[in-house]
Amino acid sequence: MDRTYIADALKIPGRQVLVQGFVDNFRDGKNMAFIVLKDITEKVQVTIDKNAHPELLETIGQLTADSVISVTGLVKQDDYIKLHGIEIEPVSIRIESIAEPLPINRKEIPATKKKAALERSSIDQRIDYRWIDLRTDENQLLFKVQTLMVNNLRQFLLERGFLEIHTPKLIGAASESGADVFEVKYFDRSAYLAQSPQFYKQMAMASGLDRIFEVGPVFRAEKSYTNRHTTEFTGFDLEFSYIDSFRDVMRMEEELLTDMLEKVKEKYGGQIEEKFGRPVIVPTLPFPAIDLRELYDELERRYGYTVEESEKGDMTTEAEQLSYKFVQEVYGHEFLFVTGFDAEKRAFYHMRDEQGRAMGYDLIWRGVEITTGAQREHRYEILKKQAEEKGLGEDVKFYLDFFRYGCPPHGGFGLGVDRMTMLLLDLTIKEAMFIFRGPNRLNP
Repeated sequence: MDRTYIADALKIPGRQVLVQGFVDNFRDGKNMAFIVLKDITEKVQVTIDKNAHPELLETIGQLTADSVISVTGLVKQDDYIKLHGIEIEPVSIRIESIAEPLPINRKEIPATKKKAALERSSIDQRIDYRWIDLRTDENQLLFKVQTLMVNNLRQFLLERGFLEIHTPKLIGAASESGADVFEVKYFDRSAYLAQSPQFYKQMAMASGLDRIFEVGPVFRAEKSYTNRHTTEFTGFDLEFSYIDSFRDVMRMEEELLTDMLEKVKEKYGGQIEEKFGRPVIVPTLPFPAIDLRELYDELERRYGYTVEESEKGDMTTEAEQLSYKFVQEVYGHEFLFVTGFDAEKRAFYHMRDEQGRAMGYDLIWRGVEITTGAQREHRYEILKKQAEEKGLGEDVKFYLDFFRYGCPPHGGFGLGVDRMTMLLLDLTIKEAMFIFRGPNRLNP
């Protein structure tokens, strides 16, 4: 008999099915035993009448929490069953794997008359046994949501003529700033793990591919210990040609994110609110936008927040956080585009306006920066000069060559898939990733 997912089995009372999964809960009484069986789709109660099925007694006597079993039985409707009003009456139970006592507490367990309360294990303890922690309803919902997020982003772009590419992650020169890169031994020389696909995205523009995106790993050798930084994450990057302004890039991003959140809310909004206590809010278009210096003026006027004049060319972490309060009060919105950054605070490949300011933006969501986007400098001589100003001329020579033989005006941005997940579900970055990597975390 072929396996039936539990969610499908719940829809076919009166049919015999084979269901397989983990023992989520187990209660063994004198005459009856009850198993709550869980797979990736749902849970169901398996009800064993011991007197009617003595052949199952030896098997159920071996069961432990999180053991894996296969159950063949009849799906029955019973309104007295709390879990979906459905139970499975087994004719056979096969043990696939017996679980030892679990080394972590995945959830806080309140005290009962017979047992003291159990505290939830710390996030670092849970990451030590991440494969066990991932079995919870919340974590499995997280990856269903993340899958839908990425698929929606991808579909949105495919419908608009974008191509998906896959760029090298081993590169011969330190990318972008020349700092915060991981150096690795590459046969008889050094190589580096790519900080982003930025250079190759722009090579695709020079190749005439016109509109491209990539979903792939990104590496940052930053010794950051915040709840939103990680040394390896999944990036969603795009680049497209023949733009008139960086505002074309902003428009693409706001439409992309609005479409994605609309579809996430439609499919998982209720479950997200139930499991994570946070509603999915679909933003209105266009997203509000503000010049950086104007934002600092507003933050000082409204909240008394001040910074030195020398700091006003870039955005501080505190300004990011306060900007959420500002955008909600003024615009009733969760997103805020911030423009007008000083060129010295931006990457050398950002195009600059007549005042020498970078022609780009940051996008802030719920007080956290999720994107730096820009129109790129595509004119070889200007780009070469800007690279030399940053002391990067020789290091990025291979990249500069992309622009010597014709290149259209273009721009783009990158999103961190894990950071978006974190903000959507109100988690820390350690909780929002399949497996977290940080300065002190290289296992499992």
